[in-house]
Amino acid sequence: MYRFLLSRQWVILTLVALLLIPTMIRLGIWQMHRYEERTARNELVSDALDARPVPVERMTSPGHTVTSKERYHSVTAKGRFDTGDEVVVRRRTNSDDAVGYHVLTPFVLDDGKVLLVNRGWIPADGPSQTEFPEIPEPPRGEITVTGRLMPDETTEASGIKNLQGLPDRQIMLINSEHEARRLGAEVLGGYIVQTAPAPKGDTPEPLGKPGSEDAALNYAYAIQWWLFAAGVPVGWVILVRRERRDRAAAASAPAEDKETAPAPA
Repeated sequence: MYRFLLSRQWVILTLVALLLIPTMIRLGIWQMHRYEERTARNELVSDALDARPVPVERMTSPGHTVTSKERYHSVTAKGRFDTGDEVVVRRRTNSDDAVGYHVLTPFVLDDGKVLLVNRGWIPADGPSQTEFPEIPEPPRGEITVTGRLMPDETTEASGIKNLQGLPDRQIMLINSEHEARRLGAEVLGGYIVQTAPAPKGDTPEPLGKPGSEDAALNYAYAIQWWLFAAGVPVGWVILVRRERRDRAAAASAPAEDKETAPAPA
């Protein structure tokens, strides 16, 4: 009755089904791991954004690598901006995906150490990409700034190549070690994205808060893959039963034809 399962066509079909089931289960497990990773990241970001600001030197120091738990934590610092050593970070976009620069200004603390402050985004509307753009002045004198702590940027993490031979006072990546060598000063590890005080005239344009990753989508994909895996054997059984029914109907057709055929005269 089921000898047709030994045919070449059905052997191949069965092997494909047996291969698809564990593959789809593994894909579901992978999506569930992605869901757990994104959920954990969202919780870390939310906890960091909700935490009370602390003095920056409690979170970082020269040579320190900002960890994922420290990232986005709100910190404060007291000192003054040093616009003479200010640089711009090329090829950065704002919330409307317009290409421009991030303004990176050294902030000299009371103890002489330097904190890198990303003051925000400005448009690249100068006459050329080689000229240093016009940048709004930060507050003068001693002030207290607040910002979100960020790790040093790398090509591996950002996908941005650290190009050489750039115009004067232009960089591709924010890196405290590189800036320490350039400034000849002790620079705290990482940098901050300034959140206060707000710039006059909203320029540089403040950078928005980090968005949460869509972890629920990975959860839905995991369920989807597991449903597909459960559907493969169900579909295989349906196909087998239909094939058996079709073959039985084809075998009974000649017998019925003989019974209904007219007798010879």
